[in-house]
Amino acid sequence: MDGEQIKALRQKLGCTARELAMALGLEQETVLAWERGEIFPTKRYVARLEEIQLAGPSAIPRVPKRRRERPSSPLQALAEPETWQLLRKLLAHAELREQVMRLAEPYPDPAGGLPDDSS
Repeated sequence: MDGEQIKALRQKLGCTARELAMALGLEQETVLAWERGEIFPTKRYVARLEEIQLAGPSAIPRVPKRRRERPSSPLQALAEPETWQLLRKLLAHAELREQVMRLAEPYPDPAGGLPDDSS
């Protein structure tokens, strides 16, 4: 079973990688690595995947979606990996940066009265 087949199975079952991993007794990262083709499941897990496929969506334990708390301050947001991922994307893609700048125009600058470099 290759990565595309595993991903298709997961989509057919309507589950997340985390849920499929739980059904298999694995870490989510293992299932994602299978899907990316970085590693391949052993015969044991291929057999288990086939069993899950036959059983259908009822074989998957559902995980309640986590509600993500918003950081209470900009400094707390800096501690989140997602903030840094977004920043890397903004720095790497000029078009995205332009779109975000347009979206941000109506929002006040949290720095308040600090001088603006655009003058």
